[in-house]
Amino acid sequence: MNRYPIWVYITIVVALALGSLYTLPNFFGEAPAVQISGARATVKADVAVQSRVEGLLKKAEIAIEGSSFDGNSVRVRFGDPETQFKARDLIDRGLNSGNKEDPDYTVAANMVARSPAWLRTVHALPMYLGLDLRGGVHFLLQVDMREALKKRLDGMAGEIRTQFRSDSVRASFRREGSSLTLGFRDNELRDKARKILTDKFTDLALADVTAGTEIQIVATIKPEAETRLKESALKQNISTLNRRVNELGVAEPVIQQQGAERIVVQLPGVQDTAQAKKVIGRTATLELRMVDEDNSNANAIREAELGRPPVGSELYRERGGGPVLVKRQVELTGERLTDAQAGFDNQSNEPAVHLTLDDRGATIFKQLTRENVNKRMAILLCERGRCEVVTAPVIRSEIGGGRVQISGRMSSAEATETALLLRAGSLAASMEFVEERLIGPSLGADNIEKGWKSTLGGFLAIAAFMIVYYTLIGLFSVIALSSNLLFLVALLSMLQATLTLPGIAAVALTLGMAIDANVLINERIREELRNGLPPQAAIHTGYDRAFNTIIDSNVTTLIAGLALLIFGSGPVRGFAVVHCLGIMTSMFSAVVVSRALVNLYYGRMRKLEKIAIGNTSWS
Repeated sequence: MNRYPIWVYITIVVALALGSLYTLPNFFGEAPAVQISGARATVKADVAVQSRVEGLLKKAEIAIEGSSFDGNSVRVRFGDPETQFKARDLIDRGLNSGNKEDPDYTVAANMVARSPAWLRTVHALPMYLGLDLRGGVHFLLQVDMREALKKRLDGMAGEIRTQFRSDSVRASFRREGSSLTLGFRDNELRDKARKILTDKFTDLALADVTAGTEIQIVATIKPEAETRLKESALKQNISTLNRRVNELGVAEPVIQQQGAERIVVQLPGVQDTAQAKKVIGRTATLELRMVDEDNSNANAIREAELGRPPVGSELYRERGGGPVLVKRQVELTGERLTDAQAGFDNQSNEPAVHLTLDDRGATIFKQLTRENVNKRMAILLCERGRCEVVTAPVIRSEIGGGRVQISGRMSSAEATETALLLRAGSLAASMEFVEERLIGPSLGADNIEKGWKSTLGGFLAIAAFMIVYYTLIGLFSVIALSSNLLFLVALLSMLQATLTLPGIAAVALTLGMAIDANVLINERIREELRNGLPPQAAIHTGYDRAFNTIIDSNVTTLIAGLALLIFGSGPVRGFAVVHCLGIMTSMFSAVVVSRALVNLYYGRMRKLEKIAIGNTSWS
């Protein structure tokens, strides 16, 4: 009656073994470290950089605990924070000497796990710790909405210019503040332009103005469109920051909206505010411009290198090549980019980046290539205020379909990095750091210690009560409760969930809820004994009849937890994740593990005369 098949015990043993394995990394703690990553798309930290860094530290007689390369960055571990910051300054000087304004590498203080290599090989990693437990940097950024409106108006001006060219409408363009002024020769052209603007640019409010002899239309963005644009700008900045930070492997970030124009960014584990700013500010934009064919001679380039470029042109360097004069007018920007993937050129099999444009971008690009056959078009990648001509191919024919390829003079790694940066996109508007806060690892360690002590205190109090009140059956319940805590920590580690102070509160709450199921079972067994059932039957009936009550109570609590998870944000979501996982592990431990222990002890007895469940033994 009270016996489990052998496969149940095997399942429990395997679950406990896996739980122990994936819980273990959390006991090794974290080490102060220095993280080195490329500061530009064309620069990447690799194994050669790792060897160079190790050489610099060895020469300076700075001891390290170890170093590793994770595919995106090099991380070097140290014994204490003092050595960490000393090494960071040394590495920064060694890798970026003579290039302080635009460094090749980002060198930042960080915290990395001390887990041994054999645990990492089976993907047994410690759970992530939130800012309040791990320390790190906290930023509050203000989005410049005026710039977002200006950029949108500039972009619309380019689209209108292109549309006017295709419809043979000649007009002068002048942007003044938050308005765009279009000038025409006569009323006929103005009326034709007004119809085009009304039909295809519905976000603009139009007003007819006469200034001297010139007939004008003044276009401004409608208030409702302005509101949508501001919301879109904020979402785009958040999305850009998320993709940028996540894809480059920076510590588990928290990036979320605060109010109508602000964004909160938290980088747990990062201890260098200045370097964290650089990581957050790294974005790349794509620009398509025409090469200045009329002035691409040696004399014009030499004059441009002396700071005297031709009017309407700028001098840039082509990647892996020489200088090239490019027209100032931007024909197309990365705002029209929907995807960027690294790949290979179908003809030359060289590394390339394949770009996909949206419908409007495809139309502009098709017209641009149709009007400039046999001319060179420069594809520029701009990052942190610096632009570089990635390639400047000759347009052989009209290109439609919205697919563009960047190839030539790049390695596979550079193609991957370039695609990554372009996918991350550009910020819809610049942001100002209005608040920055550094939370030291010592404060995080203090929070962990207090949270651990409170959880341990609650566990010991529960254990004492259960053993005193339910004696042997209470001891089995305590062992099941311990397995529940093991499973919960293991799941958090396997899922790489982020644990915060509210999460620790959820762990303590989970312990109380988990033991509640055992109390229901134990009281049900005692009730069946009072009703005169023999001990074996009382155990069997007690577990079976308590099961439905346990399911009902846990399901209703799980629904509340899922609601917090779906509709909550920040600390509330952290609490909800641990809460929901804890409910599932508590149901398994309270019903399966505790009954397995009871069955293992009492089930082998053919003639069970009494059960130790309470102050007296029931028989």
